[in-house]
Amino acid sequence: MKLADLLRPSLVAVDVDAKTWQEAIEACGRLLHEDGATEERFTAAMIRVAHEFGPYIVIAPGIALPHAYPEDGVLKPSMALVKLKTPVKFGNSQNDPVWLVVALAPIDSKQHIQGLSELAFVLSDMANIRDLMKCTTSQELHDVFHSAVPDKPQ
Repeated sequence: MKLADLLRPSLVAVDVDAKTWQEAIEACGRLLHEDGATEERFTAAMIRVAHEFGPYIVIAPGIALPHAYPEDGVLKPSMALVKLKTPVKFGNSQNDPVWLVVALAPIDSKQHIQGLSELAFVLSDMANIRDLMKCTTSQELHDVFHSAVPDKPQ
């Protein structure tokens, strides 16, 4: 599935208040649940996975990718995107604090691979990062992700 299929407008929020990394993950989980993409228990599973494996989910400076397993309550493959009002620490000394949280809800181990590849493409470009940092609305944030993905396969 492509990023455009996974990251729907209802799954994007800007200026989200979170005092802890758990609250940041909960904000993503709420979007996923309200969209019908996951069962409510998926949020707790993302937090559990982060506790179990540590802050490896902070994949780049300021960017976290929390996730859990399909069997933790995923109903349809999705990504939720939250830009925090104030960055929070996830416990990753190299990449904290986090200002952008992208939660992955995979339906299986393969279907989301193209979307993840496109996400990595967007996040690897500093011009895109600067554009994302400037976004003040959910629509702007959503648009940056979708306009930055090339039409052709990479």
